[in-house]
Amino acid sequence: MGKERKIKTNGRISKIGSYAIASSMPMRDHRQQPSITCTTFNILAPMYKRINLGRNQNSRESDCRVYWLARSNRILDSLLRERSCIICLQEFWLGNEELVSMYEKRLGDAGYVNFQLGRTNNRGDGLLTAVRKDYFRVINYRELLFNDCGDRVAQLLHVELASPFSQFLNNNDICLEILIVSTHLLFPHDSSLCLVRLHQVYKILQYLEFVSERMQAQPNADYTLRWVSHRNHCGNICGVDFIWLLNPNKYRKLLKTSWTDAVFGMFKYLLRRASLTEEDAFAFLKADINGDCITYYGFCEALRQLNLTGRCHGLSVEETKDLWVQADVDGNGLDYKEFQHRIWNPESAEQNDQINNEDQNGFPEDGQEQAIGLRVESAVLFPPEVEKGRWPENYFLSDHARLTVVFSPITMPC
Repeated sequence: MGKERKIKTNGRISKIGSYAIASSMPMRDHRQQPSITCTTFNILAPMYKRINLGRNQNSRESDCRVYWLARSNRILDSLLRERSCIICLQEFWLGNEELVSMYEKRLGDAGYVNFQLGRTNNRGDGLLTAVRKDYFRVINYRELLFNDCGDRVAQLLHVELASPFSQFLNNNDICLEILIVSTHLLFPHDSSLCLVRLHQVYKILQYLEFVSERMQAQPNADYTLRWVSHRNHCGNICGVDFIWLLNPNKYRKLLKTSWTDAVFGMFKYLLRRASLTEEDAFAFLKADINGDCITYYGFCEALRQLNLTGRCHGLSVEETKDLWVQADVDGNGLDYKEFQHRIWNPESAEQNDQINNEDQNGFPEDGQEQAIGLRVESAVLFPPEVEKGRWPENYFLSDHARLTVVFSPITMPC
C-alpha cells in the first residue's frame, strides 16, 4: 500500500492493412471516459468504381464529377459524424486535386491533421491518415515504400497523447506514446500473392521493431478476424479489413521466428489444399522415392511446384536457404519426425513462460514495474448487416465496410 510504482509508457496501436480486432459488442460512448477510437475505411477510389452511364456500361466514376463528388461528401459526412481520434483511409484518390482539397479542408476544419501518401509508379490512389489535434501531438512521420509488384506503401506516425488521458495517468510527467501504422495490403487474387502480403507485413514489422528498440518497448500482438467487410469486383464477400493492436510486454516471439512459422504455415496449407495427408506430404517433399529423408533439393522442388519460388514475387534464394537451415538444424536432412516437428506441426522455439503476477482484480502486484497499454472495448462494422455475413444492396458508400474500434487504457506488467 502506498508504494510508488514505476511506469513505462510505450503503448502502441498498429494499424495494418485495409484491415480489425472485431467484436459484436455495441459501441460504447467514448466521451464518458478516456479512450481512443480508430476508424479504417477503404473508400474505393473513383478511378476503380465501375458505373453504368447509358451506352457505356464500363465507365468509371472518375469520369463523372457529379457522382464522385456526391459520394465523397457522403463519406466525409459519415467520418465526421463518427469523429474518431484516428482515421485511416485506403484507395484515397490522390490523382484529383479537387477531391484532395475537399478532404484537406473538411478534415482540417474539424480539427484533424492529415498525412497523404500515394502508391509508387503514379498509380493514382494511396493512403490518408488523419489524427485529431486535441488528442495527439505528432512527434514524427515516416513513409514506407515496398517497391513490390503491387506498388504498395505504408504510413507510420509516432504520436504523443494529449490531455484526455492526463487524469488516468495521474502523473503530469508521464507521456503515453503510440505508433500508428496504416497500409493497404495487396489483394490476394491467387494464393501466390499471399506471400507478397506476408512480405509487406514483415517489412512493416521489421521497421516497427527498429523503432520500438529505440523506444525500448516490446510488443505483444493480439488480433482477431470476424464477419465480412468487402464485396469485391466479382461479387464475392469476404473479411479483409483489420485493426491490429500491439501492447508493450516482456514476451514476444522473435520476428524471424514468426516469419518462418508463417511461411511454413502457408506451405502446410497449400499441401493440405492439394489433399495431401501428413504422410503424403512427407513423400511429396522427398525427391528420392527410395530415400528416407527430405533433402534440400526435394524441399526446393516442392516450393517450386507450389508456386512459392520461381516467380518475381516468390521466396528468394536467400530466404529459401534460410528456411531450410532453420528446418534442418543438424544439417543431415529431415527424417519423418523432424518433418513433423519443424514443418508440419512446428514447435515454437520460444515459449511464453511469463509468470502471472496480477492480483485477483487483474492489476499488477504492488512494486512490480508496469506499462500503460490499450485494450479493445468494442469494435463495430458499418453497415451493421455485414456483422451477420450479409452485404446490403442499398449500401453505396464503398465496396468495403467501415470499421471503428474503441480502445481504453490499462496498466499491465512489463
